[in-house]
Amino acid sequence: MAVNSATSFVLSSILTLLIFSGMQMYKPLLVRSPITIIFGGYLGSLMFLFFVTAVGNLEATLFGKNFQLKLPEIVLSMAISLIAAGMVHRICFTTCLIFSLMTIYYMNKLSQKTYAAVAPVAAPTKSRRHK
Repeated sequence: MAVNSATSFVLSSILTLLIFSGMQMYKPLLVRSPITIIFGGYLGSLMFLFFVTAVGNLEATLFGKNFQLKLPEIVLSMAISLIAAGMVHRICFTTCLIFSLMTIYYMNKLSQKTYAAVAPVAAPTKSRRHK
């Protein structure tokens, strides 16, 4: 079920804040074992995903549907999510970076598959050989 850009902006902003506050509230639980530290990095990458979605939908609402995210918005979103993960544990920072890079790769791949314009292919013409 798809929603418009303004509603998606609000929903993804709320989810970003919930993930950030949950990471801070459950910080003692996230640093207990190595697997929960890695899970903290995964939560940071989810925060990155929702933050990128919020920024993209805010720009789509303000500037029109055809506006696309560029590198500065991605870097800003990455920096904010890495800082949030680093506040939990320094290994969460590293795993958040790895998971976020994988997330942005697959988001780009899905976006290209969904929204890329198909280039027309010229049909080959048969030429006759004259002897």
